[in-house]
Amino acid sequence: MTDNTSTFDPNAVSSINSNLFGLPFTPEDARLIIIPVPWEVTVSYNDGTARGPEEVFKASRQVDLYDALFTDMWKEGIAMTKISHEWQLQNEALRTKAQQYLEQLDKDVEFENKLNPDEINKACFELNEWVKNEALNFLERGKMVGVLGGDHSVSLGLIQALAARGEEFGILQIDAHKDLRKAFENFDYSHASIMYNALKETEVVKLVQVGVRDYCDEEVEYVKDSAGRVTVYTDQAVKDEIYAGGHWNTITEKIIQELPQNIYISFDIDGLDPSLCPNTGTPVPGGLNFNEAAYLLHSIVQSGKKIIGFDLCEVAPSKDSGNNWDANVGARILYKLCCATLVSQLD
Repeated sequence: MTDNTSTFDPNAVSSINSNLFGLPFTPEDARLIIIPVPWEVTVSYNDGTARGPEEVFKASRQVDLYDALFTDMWKEGIAMTKISHEWQLQNEALRTKAQQYLEQLDKDVEFENKLNPDEINKACFELNEWVKNEALNFLERGKMVGVLGGDHSVSLGLIQALAARGEEFGILQIDAHKDLRKAFENFDYSHASIMYNALKETEVVKLVQVGVRDYCDEEVEYVKDSAGRVTVYTDQAVKDEIYAGGHWNTITEKIIQELPQNIYISFDIDGLDPSLCPNTGTPVPGGLNFNEAAYLLHSIVQSGKKIIGFDLCEVAPSKDSGNNWDANVGARILYKLCCATLVSQLD
């Protein structure tokens, strides 16, 4: 990796030509690459998350680089690839068709020209293949990779790329939802089906869900039938333990003990309290606060386990151009994920 840090001032204002977090790295010389995916075709409630990568990128330049938990990790090199204009255009066209299809489902009547989800399923499959190939390209060059969504479905390609390398790993999912529905609303690659699809990969030996508080009977049965492959720490159960005198540090220890040595982190921003992400697609009362999430990430690093990849999804900026709260929170969670990943893989 080229040393771009010797003339870089981490205390200065970010340059307009700088990369993610105002850093002087490119995807060629950074150790950790972020792939932005501006996609929200199967979103079932509020949209806007396709704008997440662009707005988080902008907000990242306001993030101070000093982190007391992960000192100087930015020096290892973090960079984001360019947002794909082609996928942006596809997203806009197909999002309109998906909305029309969902409106027909809601009305539950027969239409003369009833829309078919096949076109959307095909495009989602192609997007997953694109993300997978992009990720493999960087992984094969010895880089670490994270995905920045977009809706939660976009992380499947990275999970598949890591699985293709043949090593077993577990997924830590921070989320308000279980995302274990099969082909939700007839979309094979729905944001509500991401973990159902991820668990098709045999290399994913464990899924641990944290912050979950909105789910259906189908998903409860899936967990029961998983024979321990899926463990859920619902938000209610966690809060009940804390209210009864328990502590977050002992709960995080239990969470980490459930996970294997290699961990993929899937961070849906709605796993946080909605005061931190009010514009996310499917906000739910409850959830983790920022410091609880940061403590969990730090505890993983302290445990000696390795973070092999991650995603941050469902950051949906406000339609008010003067309100960047969601993007600011998202950028800071992204920085924590980047730093934790880099520390966990230090030689």
